[in-house]
Amino acid sequence: MSEIKSARPLSPHLTVYRFRPTMAMSILHRITGAALYVGTALVVWWLVAAASGPVAFSYASGFFGSIIGRLILFGYSWALLHHMAGGIRHLVWDTGTGLEKETSTKLAIGTLVASLIGTVLLWLAVIVF
Repeated sequence: MSEIKSARPLSPHLTVYRFRPTMAMSILHRITGAALYVGTALVVWWLVAAASGPVAFSYASGFFGSIIGRLILFGYSWALLHHMAGGIRHLVWDTGTGLEKETSTKLAIGTLVASLIGTVLLWLAVIVF
């Protein structure tokens, strides 16, 4: 019995696909989801420090008040808003709306833009008030 070889790949491969904004947002959605675990652990640390007394709370507050701490908080808030916007995009898709290529690309770009604008507005509100 002879085998017939096919020129097709056995399974889809990255070289088959063109990189699109929807792919980037899918990857970023997963990354922000993982980052939220780390950020939530830091929120838990802050809450435990607040419950543990003034010394522990001052140490945690000192960390979050530092440049590095504020950068982490900025990144955490962006990850939270980006993940939320991605979840809303998926809820829209679950209704069967926006699945066309052009619309899904616009929604993907809108997810990124909305999360960036939302993060900046949130931090401006925190700084001003």
